[in-house]
Amino acid sequence: MKIDFLSEAKAELDDAVDYYNLQDAGLGNTFKSIAKSTIKRIATFPTAWSIVRPNIRSCIMHKFPYNVLYSIEEDRILIIAIAHHHRYPNYWNNRVNS
Repeated sequence: MKIDFLSEAKAELDDAVDYYNLQDAGLGNTFKSIAKSTIKRIATFPTAWSIVRPNIRSCIMHKFPYNVLYSIEEDRILIIAIAHHHRYPNYWNNRVNS
């Protein structure tokens, strides 16, 4: 299934990679690799993860305090947010329609 990102979600991914690379050389690349494997799991088993809002699901990333929030659409999976666990809850709500 095709994977698309909202521009805000792509920016969150890029920002996290940059942040972790500043913390420790290569750590951002590890974050990106784990994010990619999380998204592959989502693509393989799109209905396996918790529903957090109608039509929105959340998959927890391994080793990092982030969730990948996504919706399953007719022809694609839409990544809505790469959300840090300690960020304001549901800050991403205004990105999607109910």
